[in-house]
Amino acid sequence: MMFKIGRIPTQIVGCFQNAGVIRRPDLRGRQRYFVQLCARRSDVRKAGGIEMASAHYTKRMYTKRFKETSDGSCKPPEKTRRVDEHVKSENIGICNQGTRRDCIQKSFTGLPNQPSGKEPKPVTSIMAQKFSTSNQPSGKDGKPVIPKPPQKSDIKPDAECSAPYSRGQPPLHKINSSKQEYGKPQPNSPYGMSGKQKNYTWKIIGGVVLLVSAIAAYNVGFFMKEDEEGKPAEKKKIVRKSKRIRKISKFPAESKDIPSSVPYLLIGGGTASFAAFRAIKSADPTAKVLVVDKEGYYPYMRPPLSKEIWFNDDAETTKKLHFKQWNGSERSLFYEPQDFYVDCTKLNTNPNGGVAVARGWTVKKLDVFERKAILEDGYEISYEKCLIATGSSPKNLPLFEEASQDVKDKVTLFRGISDFEELEDIIKSGPKSVAVIGGGFLGSELACALARQSRKTGLNVHQIFPEPGNMGKVLPGYLNLWTTNMVKKEGVNVITNAEVKDVEKVKDQLVLSLNNGSKIVADHIIVAVGASPNTDLARTSDLELDEDYGGFLVNAELMARSNLWSAGDCMCFYDVKLGRRRVEHHDHAVVSGRLAGENMTGAGKPYWHQSMFWSDLGPDVGYEAIGIVDSALPTVGVFAKATDKDTPKAVVEATDESNRAKTEEEAQPVSPASGTPESPKHSEDYGKGIIFYLRDDVVVGIVMWNVFNRMSVARQVLKEETKYADLNEVAKLFNIHEE
Repeated sequence: MMFKIGRIPTQIVGCFQNAGVIRRPDLRGRQRYFVQLCARRSDVRKAGGIEMASAHYTKRMYTKRFKETSDGSCKPPEKTRRVDEHVKSENIGICNQGTRRDCIQKSFTGLPNQPSGKEPKPVTSIMAQKFSTSNQPSGKDGKPVIPKPPQKSDIKPDAECSAPYSRGQPPLHKINSSKQEYGKPQPNSPYGMSGKQKNYTWKIIGGVVLLVSAIAAYNVGFFMKEDEEGKPAEKKKIVRKSKRIRKISKFPAESKDIPSSVPYLLIGGGTASFAAFRAIKSADPTAKVLVVDKEGYYPYMRPPLSKEIWFNDDAETTKKLHFKQWNGSERSLFYEPQDFYVDCTKLNTNPNGGVAVARGWTVKKLDVFERKAILEDGYEISYEKCLIATGSSPKNLPLFEEASQDVKDKVTLFRGISDFEELEDIIKSGPKSVAVIGGGFLGSELACALARQSRKTGLNVHQIFPEPGNMGKVLPGYLNLWTTNMVKKEGVNVITNAEVKDVEKVKDQLVLSLNNGSKIVADHIIVAVGASPNTDLARTSDLELDEDYGGFLVNAELMARSNLWSAGDCMCFYDVKLGRRRVEHHDHAVVSGRLAGENMTGAGKPYWHQSMFWSDLGPDVGYEAIGIVDSALPTVGVFAKATDKDTPKAVVEATDESNRAKTEEEAQPVSPASGTPESPKHSEDYGKGIIFYLRDDVVVGIVMWNVFNRMSVARQVLKEETKYADLNEVAKLFNIHEE
């Protein structure tokens, strides 16, 4: 039978040495030592002459533990210990009947040093000598007497049964096994490796480390080739290959921590909701307002994401989602700090009320009759008044929607903070070129912002759109051509009157085939072709949508149903001055959100205050607009030569404005300039001016080109609804000739 010496107490190990200890250098740790006890003669006969003495260790082998008693003898304990082993079968050797009990080693690779000229002896020679016929006493019949294998009762005390190990190693029972680390070789134990084995092991480890280091260094461009002139070539750029995946966390983590009943429920956490709860708290200071937003952020402003935040010189400022205004002051992207908001679990118990934001949660359905909102997990929230301000989502082109996944991974639809962070990571990864699809507000702003980045990184920026010039759907033809030239001066390769017809991935880049026959190669694509209102609640909640403009259909008071209002990009409202409209600008979200909040507290006001929008193409060119601004309408433009004060940067530095979308503007004193303004004759004269948009000879929209702090005048002109015989006289109200 076979025994494996693993964690057996040291006393029994010493006794087994007399029976023959076999050393296995080719094995590791506890598998290296075995005790072989040849079977009895009768067992050999039963095997038919030759019996393979193999050690087949099952998954479960029971070994009795022996301990030294007080009198020094070795006795087994009453209980046994179960040892689980997973050891492969090992052919230890054979017992040849012809040589009686001479055990011949067959499969061992480690043999002791032998005298030269003689055949090596097997490791089991100890066993062969001990149990060979020549060494055995004879019986009465002349036959040798085969001694029995050692039994438990034959085990001698520790002092008698110990035998020294070779190579000067102490007996195994003399080693304090409790101090040895299980399963690991110790320097002075029989389990330790020889010096030669250790040397080979360290050589292998060193070789592997060296190989891995060389591969890693090559991939990051550590090795640089030299060109023909002997100058080092440029280090290889690492281009980001996959889209950044942002996991939206839920706060609170469980819906049960969200209030089940609130007086005011706001669905959506954008600018419209922010303006609404400010209006509610102004009318009712102790109001309890719950905001449910799927994006996972507290309310923040979007316009700087395509403008000012790209001009940060400090990476830490950008990481904190702060941006520097044109006057150099720093401001956070978020409207309010985190401590402004109340924890969802404490909203209803707070005597002063407050605003709580459930981030990462989505309202899937509204029960208008029962006044309940149902979350994605079925949790219900009862409300008294509710506002839908779900905003909008960026549009995509069918070409990219139907493309393969490896193409989609290189396309960004720009809208919020997560899109900005993704695009920033892409720019930092060192691409050679990017392509912006779209020539409107967002596309032109992003193209200019990235072009300014290219002055540091060498990035090539392409902008592709079907209109004849930037903002071709908003500005009159002569002005959008002038704007296009300004964008080109920023470093953008503007491609007008072109559409993308095909896209394919070649190596790690995208090749865009245009309808004019040209091809553009880009490492990444940004699609900025407008936005669609988020109206999923209309289908699940039986709410009405506008067939022409899209969005939730509301009246002049922004009410969709009883106790249900809507504001911002997602709704189509009735303008008492300009008719039914749907607007997607920041200031409209401010104006409509504030009006909805006031009406939720009982104001009952109609939508009459015109919202404005603005766009900056860098610090030197900007404009503000109000009303219906459509290049398809007839326009009249009155311009004057601009000065250094007529820029977005100058106006912010002079007024210390923190937000260009400030709608509660104080009326500016108007002092008409002398003389009659004239329309410009050359493109260089479009320094500043006023563009009037007409419908039936009535002014319905106004663009103030590099003219600031005159929005109150523009609102007054729209409110009059007057047919002006000479718009040059109206332009005098804006003081465009002031130095």
